[in-house]
Parts: sequence; C-alpha cells; structure tokens
Amino acid sequence: MKVPFLDLRNQYLSIQQEIQEAIGQVLESTAFAGGPFVAKFEDEFAAYCNCKCAVGVGNGTDALWFALLALGVKEGDEVITVPNTFIATAEAISFCGARPVFVDVDERTYTLNPDLLEAAITPRTKAIIPVHLFGQTADMDPILGIAQKHRLYVIEDACQAHGAEYKGRKAGSIGHAGCFSFYPGKNLGAYGEAGAVVTNDPELANRMRVLRDHGQPKKYYHDVIGWNGRMDGIQGAVLSVKLRHLDRWNENRRNHAAAYGTLLDGTDGLILPQAGHDRKHVYHLYAVRLQNRDRVLAGLADKGISCGIHYPIPIHLQKAYGFMKAEPGQLPVAEKSASEFVSLPMYPELTPQQVDYVAREIRGLLA
Repeated sequence: MKVPFLDLRNQYLSIQQEIQEAIGQVLESTAFAGGPFVAKFEDEFAAYCNCKCAVGVGNGTDALWFALLALGVKEGDEVITVPNTFIATAEAISFCGARPVFVDVDERTYTLNPDLLEAAITPRTKAIIPVHLFGQTADMDPILGIAQKHRLYVIEDACQAHGAEYKGRKAGSIGHAGCFSFYPGKNLGAYGEAGAVVTNDPELANRMRVLRDHGQPKKYYHDVIGWNGRMDGIQGAVLSVKLRHLDRWNENRRNHAAAYGTLLDGTDGLILPQAGHDRKHVYHLYAVRLQNRDRVLAGLADKGISCGIHYPIPIHLQKAYGFMKAEPGQLPVAEKSASEFVSLPMYPELTPQQVDYVAREIRGLLA
C-alpha cells in the first residue's frame, strides 16, 4: 500500500467543479490582482475567525512582516518567539530591523512556555509572537496577561492553525493580530502562495492594507514605503471555495489523529502528540517523537509510507542566525524534540485502511 505524506490531487478532485467555476469567474472578470474576489474572501475569513477585519496578502511571511511593521516594530526592538517553527517567523522580525529573542517551549504541546516568558523581556521588547504549532494554539491567557503587564503587542503565528481554538476562541482572534499562511499544504491552502492577517483593530488593518500595496492609500499617493504584498484574485476565489469545507476537513483530521492515538498508544519508544487543556487541535501535522528516526523513516519508506520532519534544526542554531552566538543546549526542549520529530501522513482524505497500515508498520519497526 502507498501512503503519501500529502495528497492535494485527491482533495482537488473532491471539489473540482466548485473550483473550476470559481476560477472561471475570475477569468471572466479579469480581476487578477486584489479586487472583488479577494475582498469577498477577506470578509468570509474575518467572519470565520470571529474578527472584524482580514487583510489578504501574498503569503504567510508577508502577513507576519506587515503585522509587525503596522504595530511599529523597528530597528533596535526585540520580539520574543520560539525556535521550533519555520524560519519565516524569525525572518519577519529580522526584516523589521528587530532582533528575535527565543524562548523554549512546553514539552507537552511544543508551544511557547509561559513560565519562561517574563524572564526574556527587556526594555527593548516590543512584541511577542506565540506560534500555534502543528495545529494547536499556544497557552494564550498567561501570555496575554504578561504582555498586558509589560504593554507588549501579541501577534499570533497561526500559519498552521486554521480553525484551531483556545477556550472557544478561534486562532488569530486572541491577540492584537493573527497571521495565516495559505500555502497549498495547509489546512486551508491556496493554489499557489497567499496569506492573511486578521484583527479586531480597523486602524491596524488599514495600515496593513497600505503596506501591502506599495504604501499607497490611493493609487500613486504613497504615504509610507510599502511593498507589493497583495493577494491574487484567483487565490481569493479558490480560498472562498475551500473555506466552506474547512471545518469538515479539520474534523476528518481530528478523527485520523484519534485513530493514530488509539492504534499507537503504548508503543515503546514513541511519544504521541497531546492537546493542551481547553484547546481544539486541528492537526495540520501529526508529529510523533521517537528515537532512531532515520532508521524508522527508511523502514517506512520501504513500505511505501512517506513522512516528514518539522523542523530538524531550531532557528537559534541555524547558520542564518549564527550571529546570535547561540550554543547547543540553550533551549533544551526545542532542541531535543527537533531531533526526534517525525510527521506522519495527515490530510482529510486519508482512509482508515491507510491510517491502520501506517500505525501497524510503525509498531513493527519499533518492536
């Protein structure tokens, strides 16, 4: 049996007619860059996230960068985040001229450990970016409490958490802004690059709209130095279609995760993902931890099972951030888990037979 890590074609075939009709409407109207299809998706996604505003942008990195810029993060500032995320989280901070400050994560959820947060705050700290990793939100209440105490902004990196919830609140709606990537493999994925920022602050949203369009509030009148970070019309139309299916797809993911949990429970040498208290996990990734990772990955590949590793080197140990002079062992939970993570196949269209096959082969390899 073949089990791909991701199967975007199967998902496309399930909504093919809806997608073709939506793209056809964009082609007929020739509204290719921004325009009504992006505006429609922005309204729909803001409502989905229980937010007043959504700003469609070119990708998730733009979303993080524009949110930071719009909140006034600049050269000399510090922004606290975690090291076990895709490098875009840190890149956005760096491209504001600010310095990322890395805090270790909770060993159960792999999200920012609030107990370590306050010690990382300095007079230069301007914002905190908790990362909702693998489809689970960070523990937001204590993070928000500390941020309020120190008058800091909170920007949610929700790029892997479309539809996730924390105590009944949607990911992205909890901090000052929430940033999303719609990279094709995400729970809500475009057919190319796209992203969005959601917020309940209309003034903040307007600043981001200006930044994404070369700093112009109206054509050829440039109030600030901006960037070309607009969302394409085709992506807006595709995302409007897929948003209608997101909750059902997320529920499928949760069902697959429950099945993996049942089938793999008690397997020696295997640590399964755990959902934090009062959190709704949407399992963008199903990342287990195990020893002898390379041997297990090779054994699964021999059986036709494709897996991934997210992310093998924490950001503070990446060559790109070597100037920070971080040493191994500085952030032990992030570093240890990074050396053990294996992401199992996880997408809505997985079959029970495929989940059973993956679990059976893992048990055999670890026996």
